[in-house]
This record gives sequence, C-alpha cells and structure tokens, in this order.
Amino acid sequence: MAIFSVYIEDGCIVCDACEEAAPNVFEVTDDTCFIKPDVRIDGGYDRNEGKSGLKAEVISAFSDDILDAADACPVDVIIVVEGTGEEPPEPEETAAPEPEEMMTEEVVAEPVELSGDDLEGLLATGDRSMSIMFGSQSGNSEDLAAKFAKRASGYGLDATVVDMDGFDLSTLPSMKRVLIICSTWGEGEMPDNAEELWQQASTDSAPKLPGVHFTVLALGDTSYEFYCESGKDWDRRFEELGATRLVERVDCDVDYDSAAAAWALDALAAMAAVDGNGTFHEDQVEAIKDYVSGAAAAGAAGEDGFVVPNITTEAIQVEINIFRYNPVTAASGRDTWICALPGHMSVLEVLRVLKATHDGSLTFRDGTCDDPTTAISVNGRLVLPGNVRLDSVAPTRDGGLRLRIEPLPAFDVLRDLVVDHWTLERKRESAKPWMVAATREGADTAQGVMGTMDPVTATSLHSMTDFSSAPLLHSCSDATPHSEEYLGPSVLVGTWARIHDPRTADSNREGLQTVIDSRNGIKAETDLASIRRQNDSSRVVAEALLDARTSALSRDSFNGRHGKHVWWYTWTVKSSGRVNDTVIYRQVLGPMGLMGNLFSGVTARMVFGFTRTGGKVFNDLLGMFAPPAGIGKMPKQFNSQVDNHHEVVAIFNEVDGRF
Repeated sequence: MAIFSVYIEDGCIVCDACEEAAPNVFEVTDDTCFIKPDVRIDGGYDRNEGKSGLKAEVISAFSDDILDAADACPVDVIIVVEGTGEEPPEPEETAAPEPEEMMTEEVVAEPVELSGDDLEGLLATGDRSMSIMFGSQSGNSEDLAAKFAKRASGYGLDATVVDMDGFDLSTLPSMKRVLIICSTWGEGEMPDNAEELWQQASTDSAPKLPGVHFTVLALGDTSYEFYCESGKDWDRRFEELGATRLVERVDCDVDYDSAAAAWALDALAAMAAVDGNGTFHEDQVEAIKDYVSGAAAAGAAGEDGFVVPNITTEAIQVEINIFRYNPVTAASGRDTWICALPGHMSVLEVLRVLKATHDGSLTFRDGTCDDPTTAISVNGRLVLPGNVRLDSVAPTRDGGLRLRIEPLPAFDVLRDLVVDHWTLERKRESAKPWMVAATREGADTAQGVMGTMDPVTATSLHSMTDFSSAPLLHSCSDATPHSEEYLGPSVLVGTWARIHDPRTADSNREGLQTVIDSRNGIKAETDLASIRRQNDSSRVVAEALLDARTSALSRDSFNGRHGKHVWWYTWTVKSSGRVNDTVIYRQVLGPMGLMGNLFSGVTARMVFGFTRTGGKVFNDLLGMFAPPAGIGKMPKQFNSQVDNHHEVVAIFNEVDGRF
C-alpha cells in the first residue's frame, strides 16, 4: 500500500521527533506540527485536517521518512492515510476516514458560476475569515485597518485586524484572504511595528503562500524619494512567495482618504469573491459590489412581489466647474472639465472619477453616500453628493448640463472642497450638548428598568433633530456665512429639543434657555425660509426654530412699544421683502404718535430717509433730536429691496436694544 496523505490530530506535544525524521514534510511550530505546503496538493500550511493528498514526487521520495516520523511520535497523533497506485486515489477509492468529506472538498474546490441566491450563499457559507495586517508609525494605517474591518461584515467577511508587531509568520500560509496596509517611515524604511516581521519574511526560509489572496494599500509622502517603499516591498515579497494578488497596489499621498476608500471598495469585493475553499470567483466581483450597495437588491417575492429596477441612463455631456484652493500658496480659482458621464451617477462618484482619471490633487471629503461630512454646494444647492444623481442637480439643455461645485459656505476652506468643521464643533461645545438627566419614572422590562416617554413627545423630539448633516444644516442659514458668533440652526435646534426633553433636569433647562435667548442665539437668525426650503426634514427644523424665536421674543422683546416695533419690523420685511418703514411706524406709533412727530421732524426723516439695510437704525442717536441736528444723518433707503436677508439682523438687534 502506498501513502496518499498524512495529517496531525489534536494532542501534539511539539517534541520535534517528526521534524527530525522527515524535515522535508513536517515543521514543528510553537504549539503544534504542520504539514509543509510544498509537499501538499492544495498548498496549504496547517495540520492538514482536510487530508489533502501529497504530491506524487513527495510520496516517491519521502514515504519511508513519513512512516518513520509516525512511528517516532510518542503520542501517536501523526496519521498516515494509505492508498493504491502511484497517483493519489480518488476520494471514494481511498481508505481515509470520512471519504464523503473528501469528495465534498474536491467538488467545492472547483470554480463554479454563481448568481442570484448562489451569490448570497457565497457570501454566507464556508470560511469567511480575512486578516487586515497593518504597519503603522503614526497610527494612520491602524485607523484605516479598523475602519475597513467594520465595513467587511457587509461583504460577508469576518475581518480581524492584525498588528505586524509580534505576528507569527508561520501562520500566514493558512490565511486565505489578507489585506496589507503599511506606511513608509523615513527614507523608505518599514514602520517600527513592521520591521521585525519584514526581516523574517525577507529570509529564504519564509513560508510559501500559494493559497493566500492579497492586496496592498501603501501610505507615503511624495515629498520623499522612496515614496510608499514599504508597501511596495510587501507587495513584491508576497508575490515572490506565491500569493495571488487580487487588486493592484494603491499608493497614497498624505491626503489618502479618497484613494484609500476607493481601494477598499475594490479590495473588499474581491476578497468576498474568494469562497470557503480559497477559490477566487472573478466573475462575481461586480455582482458583489452591486449586492453590497443595494443596486441589485430585490423586493418582495411572490405573485404580488416586485423587483426594484436597476435604473441607468445614457451618457450626457457635463461641464463641471469646481472651486480650487491651495493653502500653501493661498491661491484660489476654478477648474473646468467637460466629460461624458452617465446621468445616474452620483455627484460623489463624479468627483471620484475626476480625481482618478484627471487630477489626483482634487480634494474633497469622501465616504458613504449618507456621510454627513461630505456635504458640498452644487449649483447653489447644499447636498450630500452621494445621495444626488448627476442629472437631478441641473436641467439638461441641448443634451448637456453644467455643474458648479463649491465648498459649503459658513466654513473656512482647508483645500478645494474640504472645509474646517471645527468652528461648528466649538459652537456646539459652547451650548453644552451633554445630557443632565432628571429623575423620572420607569417601566420594569425584561432588560431591566427603562425610562418611559409619551409617544407624541418622543416623535416630536426625534423629528426636529432628524437632519442628515449638521454642517449642511449650519450652512443653510443666511446668517451663518456673515456671523462668526452666531451659533447656527443645527446647534440651536438641538438645544431647543433638549429644553423640551422630559429627561432634562430643571437645573439644566434654565442654562439651555439662556443659550437660546442670547445675542448669538435664535434672535440672530434672519430668515427661516432658507432653512425651510432645504428638504422635508428641514421644514420640521424651521418650525422648531420658529417656536424657539417666538419663545425668546415673548420673554424680553414683545414687552412695551419697542418690542412691538421689533415684531412689526420683522413682519414687514419677511412679508414684503422690502424695508417698508411706513408700515412700521404707522403700526407702532399710532395716530397720536404721528401727530407728535410732525412737529419734531422725525416723521419727515422716516419718510425721506430711514436707514440703510444692514446699518444702524440711528446714527449716534442724532436722529432722535429736533431738526436740523439729525437731518442727513441716515441714508435714503426708504422702501428699498432686501437682497441679503442676513443684513436685516443688524437692524433687528439694534432695535431690540431699545435704541
């Protein structure tokens, strides 16, 4: 009888007896013994529990050594599987235990075409483990590894983040899927946590990797001579050791977010196309991308079911004008591209295409379609670019359309379309957004005592804070681009919600109300219409802010004649769009007031020259004195058009200050 296979059962005591008897077949590790990949048909590196056959030349040369090793094993965990003939026998002809399992392995290992339900089976069955190895000096590679590990579950992968520091190189051949994210340190050197592993992998004794599928993301800095050298080294070494590259290496500059995100989309889909036996189904990669994105998701099944169509459109000519800013030279300008693109592409996908094919220095925040930080301005509309189709942001004329893409207003621009959100975070911090809870009643549930809330109240609180992006909502206001102090709608609506949250302690509610009533609170907002027209959820936000402003004015600005003046001034501007002061003083002063002002000259000055939109109501109070002291002190802006609603806030606050 000839040897067909050999494997190691549990219980190895790592005594080195087998390796001494057959060093070409056995390799003792720290805690067990492995069958080397060079001698196995499947190229695996483990205890060969799957009983893969040995290569014919190995059987011919080392059969006696294998039998000697089995005899020398003091705990009898080396199991030799015998068969007939020179060639490895078919599974049903072997004397190996559980031949049915061997037959199943042979069948599954063959590439098969998958689609529909089979695709779901591919993503949900068998070994779905994946290792993400990182080499990091400053933490960027480690952060990316953790980020992509979270996304992997959506591809049916069980990802493990692996620090190269202390990694056991001998376990690498047993891994089917490996992502490598490595930065370069100094002049082309490995990061500190990767140096030792690299030295081991560079030796001639490094294990072969015929069953490993890999791809590399390299981080570096183009200002250095050896740009991304460490990533290039790992990419080359894995190929030399026999591993299969599924996605080409991507080299990233210091601005790596966009390139890394694009690499992850391709890498995760490719790794997901590797089945439980280590077979790569290349034809399923695009199907997996569609499946994960939901583009190919089906609706309800059955006679009354439906299938959501994958809607595509013909290519259209697009003229794309993008704002550019270089912080190094402080130079700004615009770049224009004319491209033929499918109309169903999202604006975010368009930016990715431009960066990948036209200008790699184009900078924007990349992320998922609903990532709140990606918000930009497209043709004057504030949008999340991943949620907006190309053909929906502008009318198509003569078979083409024009896009004007700019960064969000109300923020400092860092580079191109990327703005600094830190100013908004500081304002949010100043509003003390943390919860100071009150003692309240609860219900005893299976999960323990849980607080209760009236459903109507809960729905109201949720709806007013259910906006897609705080930076986007902040930029909707006409006032925020012109006032660095104004807290902005996203901060104020959150504060207003916490005031009405029954969970808020009374001691904290008073402080929150002070934020709403402050000079930089809701009274600094100019026109809620700009917020209301943004989208459906913004209408609820606008209603909440209107309630907040009414509440603030009712406490300190509706009292007395001047409070009424403020109310009517605001009302007439919003209703007519004009600074129509005749309406104001007629309503505020009344007939007796008008008669009195006829003799003081105030009426004449209000008729022929009241105030400049955005300026002071009275210049140094001179307009209150008898003529001719105040004549000519106020510019002629009677019944003037209000072009910029934010300018109204200056008059509003001045009048509210009781002159």
